[in-house]
Amino acid sequence: MRVGVDIQPVVDVARSLDRFGDRYRSRLFTEREVEDSGGWGADPTAAAPSLAARFAAKEAAFKVLRVHDLVPGWKDVELVREAGGWPTLHLHGVAAQLAAEAGLREFQVSISHSEDAAVAVVIAET
Repeated sequence: MRVGVDIQPVVDVARSLDRFGDRYRSRLFTEREVEDSGGWGADPTAAAPSLAARFAAKEAAFKVLRVHDLVPGWKDVELVREAGGWPTLHLHGVAAQLAAEAGLREFQVSISHSEDAAVAVVIAET
């Protein structure tokens, strides 16, 4: 098994949203991640905890993938909230390629956030 964990200050994401708005969202997050976090143009203070959790999940996944020379794009790792409310991790492009090359399967993710911080843990079977 491989495990990755990351913590992200919510204030950092809120500041980026204040400064760059939807350009920040479109650079780092998929359409579905943005919609799951309040949508395009959502209030930065309201959207920041959810987006910070997604950012932390991406970073935790990169740790599981053991990224070195071949680096996935931010949107290659997608955190999707399923109809029942739980999160799942979807890998695309380079992230999916790295997972396949490493023999990684059965990715699991858990996220949590408060007003101050967001945390994510990603586990994958080898």
